[in-house]
Amino acid sequence: MRELTPTEVYDAWQAGEVTIVDVREQDEHDRTSIPEVPLFPMSTLRDHLDELPDGPLVILCRSGVRSAQVAGYLDELGTRVEVANLDGGIIGWANEGLPYEGEPPR
Repeated sequence: MRELTPTEVYDAWQAGEVTIVDVREQDEHDRTSIPEVPLFPMSTLRDHLDELPDGPLVILCRSGVRSAQVAGYLDELGTRVEVANLDGGIIGWANEGLPYEGEPPR
């Protein structure tokens, strides 16, 4: 599984090369989110695999731990050509000064 830095993900996302998918839970997403990033909570992801966006995915969580688990799971399933983990999660994203809405992630 690939690990990408927040800046690498942001640049690829802005270029339309990847789709970011947030796997945090709804309450976390309600507090802090990245505009236009779809939410697929890890707790219910297995029930919604067919709803994931097509193309290369970057998986996002709070710190990068859950997203690494989900990225590994998707790799094992062979559901995507390319799946990567956002190293540092939304905390790393915010620490690099990238755009988000809501309160600072902790």
